Amino acid sequence: MATVNSVLGPLDTADLGFTLMHEHIMVGAAGVYRDCPELLGPNCMERVVARLTAAKEEGIDTLVDATTLDLGRDVELLAEASRRTGVQIIACTGWWLDVPRFFTGVSPDQLARVFVREIEKGIGGTDIKAGILKSASDVAGVTPEEGIVLRAVARAHHETGVPIMLHSYSPGQVGRQQLAIMREEGVDLGRIKMDHSNDTTDVEYLTWLLDQGCYLGLDRYPGRTASPKARTRTMKALIDAGFADRLCPSHDGIVLSVVGGGDFEHAEAERLEYNPHGFLYLGKVVLPELREMGVPEETLQSMFVDVPRRFFEGR
Repeated sequence: MATVNSVLGPLDTADLGFTLMHEHIMVGAAGVYRDCPELLGPNCMERVVARLTAAKEEGIDTLVDATTLDLGRDVELLAEASRRTGVQIIACTGWWLDVPRFFTGVSPDQLARVFVREIEKGIGGTDIKAGILKSASDVAGVTPEEGIVLRAVARAHHETGVPIMLHSYSPGQVGRQQLAIMREEGVDLGRIKMDHSNDTTDVEYLTWLLDQGCYLGLDRYPGRTASPKARTRTMKALIDAGFADRLCPSHDGIVLSVVGGGDFEHAEAERLEYNPHGFLYLGKVVLPELREMGVPEETLQSMFVDVPRRFFEGR
């Protein structure tokens, strides 16, 4: 029996069910939910519960929360949301793009020890453990600081066996740089999910990533750098090429975030205009389109059930 750490304890991978592999309950900064929740708007927990309850009622069983400490991760918020809604949540450890100046001189091994502790013992003085590792690079490519985090994630992976998600800038093919470092660190590239891959429609590049062995996070829907339909056509091309067993569609959605100016009603209206379906966009819009394109139901369900399970099981 294989298990993955959820925010409520070990979860049998056979019980993951329908899984969204890259979402966010909250994005802000470290400590925002605890220390200044008013910046996130009124009734924070009620808004989270409402969004997750709607997702659960439509058949979503598990959500991977891709929020690192520098993005505002609050595992007690995640645990309460999971208890109240029944949605299983997997938290991550690692680091996003905001590597602070006070990290100057910190070595990959030092950071790896932090990440291992968050996987094996708990996060922030709790017994809530991370179930996935994360590192990030974007438009600038892999900066020296981000290279240190990448190596730390790789070393924590070797010690714990926990898989890796990489935030990447696919229009710039930054994944080539990230995977080069992972190879240097001896990581099996089949344990890596390259996220935001559907920010490009370059099937040749995406096929190259898949040929290296990685999974692809097609996790920006509706998205901005390419239209939703272009993203879906790209997914269909990859399915037709035989790669459905390593595709992980998701939204990169956010429930709570800091709202400049405090006009929460306007912010909510903008959110609904961008994506009126929240975590249900794939089910309401994308899956029907893929069915119309001729993708079998078994394949569609497998991308949300079997593929996440195999990714966490390492096979």
